[in-house]
Amino acid sequence: MIRSMTAYAGGDRATPWGILGCELRSVNHRFLEVGTRLPEELRALEPQLRERVAARVSRGKLDLVMRLRAPEAAPALSVDEALVGQLGEVAQRLHGHFLNMRVSFTELLAYPGVLRGEAVDAAALHAEALALLETTIDAFIAAREREGAKLATAVDERVDAIEGIAAQVRAMIPAIREGQRAKLAARLADLPHPVDPGRAEQELVLWLQKLDVDEELDRLGSHIAEIRRVLRQREPVGRRLDFLLQEFNREANTLGSKSVDSRTSSAAVELKVLIDQIREQVQNLE
Repeated sequence: MIRSMTAYAGGDRATPWGILGCELRSVNHRFLEVGTRLPEELRALEPQLRERVAARVSRGKLDLVMRLRAPEAAPALSVDEALVGQLGEVAQRLHGHFLNMRVSFTELLAYPGVLRGEAVDAAALHAEALALLETTIDAFIAAREREGAKLATAVDERVDAIEGIAAQVRAMIPAIREGQRAKLAARLADLPHPVDPGRAEQELVLWLQKLDVDEELDRLGSHIAEIRRVLRQREPVGRRLDFLLQEFNREANTLGSKSVDSRTSSAAVELKVLIDQIREQVQNLE
């Protein structure tokens, strides 16, 4: 199933060290670009997080955000009494040099190492983060596929319209050719000197060949079949569809340049409008 490049997913996971949160959001981009915002405890995990995302997502500008919120219950704290004793001994030895110095209880507790909380198990926390990322990517891809299905429907509708216009043009070509033949015959009849019928017929055939659009319509039909095939593929298709739309546009331009009838000129304009609408949708596809 094709995927949109615009999506969002997020989730939380309870750990012994707090609530771990993960968010993934993306917008259109020509290639894959991953930006991260991580808590200090997960900085070392950044390369692995990027690899996990790149293994499952091929295009888009992604923002990966992970947060670690402190648990609601206050963590158990202990005091390093040995360290406090050492600090007291130093304070006594230096008291004569700093007679007016006073240290509050809270300042003492703020000294590095005096208060000890439960140590974070880095390996276990990293494992929790990777597991959460995988479930978030699952939800993220599902969101991309839901949006991609909507885009595919919009593209299908416009491809159907292009096919209908191509069929109309093919049906009107014989009448247009006959009209051009009659118009040229009338002009030749108005000439003051007679024209050799064989030469006139030869010139008419050459002129009608220059106006022939059967080949363009045939190529347009093959492009229609190909875009429908591509839309049913499961791998990323955005770049392939970009290329196909260039081919669609080339046939529409040629049809317009060869047109000698207001109906085919109008059809060429309608084709270009539909092609541009498809391109707008394709820009969102992975």
